[in-house]
Amino acid sequence: MTASRSHQNRSTHEVRLRVRYAETDKMGVVYHSNFFIWMEIGRVELMRGLGFDYKQMEIEDDCHLPVVDARCRYKSPAYYDEEIVIRTELRNLRGSLMHFGYEIMRLGDGVVLAEAETTHIVVNAQMEKRQLPERYRAAFLALTERPLS
Repeated sequence: MTASRSHQNRSTHEVRLRVRYAETDKMGVVYHSNFFIWMEIGRVELMRGLGFDYKQMEIEDDCHLPVVDARCRYKSPAYYDEEIVIRTELRNLRGSLMHFGYEIMRLGDGVVLAEAETTHIVVNAQMEKRQLPERYRAAFLALTERPLS
């Protein structure tokens, strides 16, 4: 799987991937659950683009972001060996909740394959709700260039 990062604008982060054979079904169509894996790739790379990574958050700050809600609306199939683009944006940060939005597109023709969103709660390793540490909150605020609610 090839991954590269670029920014369309300051609030949207893009990752490019090539669909692997293992991600498809017998007909060569991407199996639906792989879109959720791609969303995770988009989130992790968005954070890396901000100068930190999820592993660092867990180890250094005991900060974890489990998914508490995930939705995906499939619009068009993706096929083996196609290049796709995952656009990820932080839509909202409120207290200990984070909300990300995604647009997954085929690179070749720009067709939107899926639109999705995930909601995460900030917790420690014991799954106790906590606030997002200030250094991460500041980075996300800088990303959006506007105060988040």
